Amino acid sequence: MGWAIALHGGAGDIPVDLPNDKRAPREATLRLCLDLGVAALNAGRSPLDVVELVVRELENCPHFNAGRGSVLTTDGTVEMEASIMDGTSKGCGCVSGLTTVVNPISLARVVMEKTPHIYLAFDGAEAFAREHGLETRDQSYFITEQNIERLNQAKEANRVQIDYTQPQPIKEQVIPNSEGDSQIGTVGCVAVDRNGNLAAATSTGGLVNKMVGRIGDTPVIGAGTYANTICAISATGKGESIIRNTIARDVAALMEYKGLSLKDAANQVTANAPKGTVGLVAVTDKGDVAMPFNTTGMFRACAVEDGYSEIAIW
Repeated sequence: MGWAIALHGGAGDIPVDLPNDKRAPREATLRLCLDLGVAALNAGRSPLDVVELVVRELENCPHFNAGRGSVLTTDGTVEMEASIMDGTSKGCGCVSGLTTVVNPISLARVVMEKTPHIYLAFDGAEAFAREHGLETRDQSYFITEQNIERLNQAKEANRVQIDYTQPQPIKEQVIPNSEGDSQIGTVGCVAVDRNGNLAAATSTGGLVNKMVGRIGDTPVIGAGTYANTICAISATGKGESIIRNTIARDVAALMEYKGLSLKDAANQVTANAPKGTVGLVAVTDKGDVAMPFNTTGMFRACAVEDGYSEIAIW
């Protein structure tokens, strides 16, 4: 048994001709975050520490839809959300409706460790973050020119967008965007240490042009994030579909109650979800890794202690 780690930067309609100036910085960030996670696991850090560390770094990268790169609501504001879960204790923390917190995943962990609750949202979550000294910034820190452009595109097309989807009017065929940059992706990480301890974490800005107050799958335990003593899962895609299909928990349930392998369970859950809506990364207590998706692509990376590592999109 050895450690293993997997992370994602979002699933969606990613064109195979994605220009290098769009592809390279995202792949570089995945490599950086993978290296950070591997170093932390080799240093004996707990899986909970590792997934928080990796997701924080992804939140700080403007190329992905979380933290600094969060997409905008229909009012042109950010409403970020995140969750984290420890597999051994099943302790978990979830946050939504954040507008100033630089690293939502760290606030989710503080909710898990410093309150009797699991979920805090909107003004209460913001106040709690300030009380506990988490870094906050004015909303202008999060509202980038690129995301203003994405919001305007989505409004013109009269639709919301899931990760990497080209904006088109609702009744028109969706054609992949040759620039591949109409939306950036939700982020997540799962990890297991040498002792089989597991953890999962996920963070996002949600959908482009989403209604103010909309909450997706990312902060919903059992949908976007789940961990127990068998496996840990972080999902990405269309939140409404992931919630309806309880994606993360179903992977664990198929392993727990039907004895399926991680690969078979993850593939079955992904295949049973509506096409083009779901991707996930998962690890087991034995160090197995799975990264299936039913979208065109998913920015993803993984490594295991025996030396194997991978960074991929399609």
